[in-house]
Amino acid sequence: MRILLVEDEKRIASFIERGLKEESYVVDITRNGIDGLFQATHATYDLIILDIMLPDMNGFDICREIRRMGVTTPILMLTARNSVKDKVSGLDAGADDYLTKPFAFEEFLARVRA
Repeated sequence: MRILLVEDEKRIASFIERGLKEESYVVDITRNGIDGLFQATHATYDLIILDIMLPDMNGFDICREIRRMGVTTPILMLTARNSVKDKVSGLDAGADDYLTKPFAFEEFLARVRA
């Protein structure tokens, strides 16, 4: 399974990448919104893990643009923004799931598998 991780915080990205690789996933990482959108729309992924607060372009806008371009890859929003309004905005933008930081890695992996 090939996963795109769009996360600007290096420590978090490294932690997630290490955990996913231990589970035999292939992980590509981008650290800003523009690069994330490009990768999501120009390469084939089985899952996109998308932060909201990113340099250049926020995750809500990236998600909407990915869906507007016809990409149907599942999107998991992974973010510190935990209000109900944010969760609804992410799902309405086209995300398939929404998980807030901090998170239990076991739950995260279950959502990746789903």
